Amino acid sequence: MLAEGGVDNVRVEPLARRLNVTKGGFYWHFRDRADVLAVMLERWRDGRVAVIVRHVAPGEDEDAEAVLRRLLDRYLDHPNPRGSAIEMAVRDWARHDPAAAEAVAEVDRARLAHVTPLFESLGMDACEARARARLFYAYVFGQNLLTPGTGDAAETTRVSDRITAILLGRDASA
Repeated sequence: MLAEGGVDNVRVEPLARRLNVTKGGFYWHFRDRADVLAVMLERWRDGRVAVIVRHVAPGEDEDAEAVLRRLLDRYLDHPNPRGSAIEMAVRDWARHDPAAAEAVAEVDRARLAHVTPLFESLGMDACEARARARLFYAYVFGQNLLTPGTGDAAETTRVSDRITAILLGRDASA
């Protein structure tokens, strides 16, 4: 429901129907709509943090550059439209709700805290690594906002390869 229509679309009766429970049964688990929203935020936050922790863990014989390339591949070449819709809905929610804003801030801090050391492992100082980590996420989320599957695939690959080289500090003209 959140992915389809944002936080305003999350209502008790339709949610109970979707979960195939009565409204009374629903209230057995949650005090009210605010409780549902609080649990949704908590699960979203915890889930996003767990995902980044899992994704940045290096595989066997995988250095920091390989981890970053794998992350870019995961986020850009294997998009998750539903996950992106939920991310955008929570971020929109955060524009007018302090609890949602704090959850988004916590997720952003965790993402940056786990990706920044990868850039430091490439020999970048702390300031440069923080900047590259922010650019990394700006690129990943920005690409998800652009219409996928449009344009010349070869050109898209060239641009993606160039951006990756710039992010990783592997481009002399960057």
